[in-house]
Amino acid sequence: MTNEDITNQNTQKTTHVGSPTRPLLGRIALVAGATRGAGRAQAVELGRTGAIVYVTGRTTRLRTSEVGRTTETIEETAELVTAAGGTGIAVPTDHLDEAQVRALVERIDREYGRLDILVNDLWGGEHLVAASVFGKKSWETPLADGLRILELGVRSHVITAALLFPLLIRSDAPLHVEVTDGTAHSNRRYRENMFYDLAKNAPIRLAFGLGQELVEYRGAAVAVSPGFLRSEQMLAHFGVREENWRDAIAQEPAFAIAESPSYLARTVAALAADPDRAKRWNGKSTSSGELARFYGVTDVDGSRPDAWAYFEDVARGKEGSPEDYR
Repeated sequence: MTNEDITNQNTQKTTHVGSPTRPLLGRIALVAGATRGAGRAQAVELGRTGAIVYVTGRTTRLRTSEVGRTTETIEETAELVTAAGGTGIAVPTDHLDEAQVRALVERIDREYGRLDILVNDLWGGEHLVAASVFGKKSWETPLADGLRILELGVRSHVITAALLFPLLIRSDAPLHVEVTDGTAHSNRRYRENMFYDLAKNAPIRLAFGLGQELVEYRGAAVAVSPGFLRSEQMLAHFGVREENWRDAIAQEPAFAIAESPSYLARTVAALAADPDRAKRWNGKSTSSGELARFYGVTDVDGSRPDAWAYFEDVARGKEGSPEDYR
């Protein structure tokens, strides 16, 4: 049997037999950076719609990444995907290690022969941002920290796309999602520090450029940003839980516009299930709020927050409260 025969055989292991309630049944997805936060939520929602979801991250039940959180692991994410109705497959991976990413590619190729959805939610640099970015000029930021921010927020994304796209373009409808902080519109303003600004704008340009290269494959690359995200780390920062998150508004009034990780996840799942997504979104930069309006998605509390619209209007002096943007 030739390599081509093996590839064809593997590709036929799973076919797309989606239904209205499980539109991604049979689709093969990878969520890179799925240990916690928006990455975990997106993996779970893709599983809920029927997808087989590979989930990667650096924190496992045996090892903790530099983020320093032990309360979430990549194995737990895979279990949550399966519990939601999909198939979760945990593959501990450092996406800055080319050998590990190549091994991931080889495994997906061997097991399914293709990839339909690639979500690049890699980051893990909040600890560096808090210590070395906020309130500091770029030359005041320790160079090692600044370069690490670029490693985590840019180089990891480039390595992942470069090595996974040969599998992705085997799909009949490839989708690549770059998750970042801010849209092309909101990021017109400087993001406080050169290193952070580069890290959060690079994924937007990646989606734009990769979108051009996916046109001939009937694919789409889209940059997506959550608003004020109530991630596990953000909740811990304010000393609250998801159940009582509004208690943090006293510390940070803008937290009133916060959204759960499930909000972005639901919009990405709706995007992935849209047969016309390439025509509508390829190469574009968008947000959870914009996608939610378009697809009729709501957050877990039934609201539809649009944090970026709120911040834009408030910056211009428009009167209104966060509740007006929910």
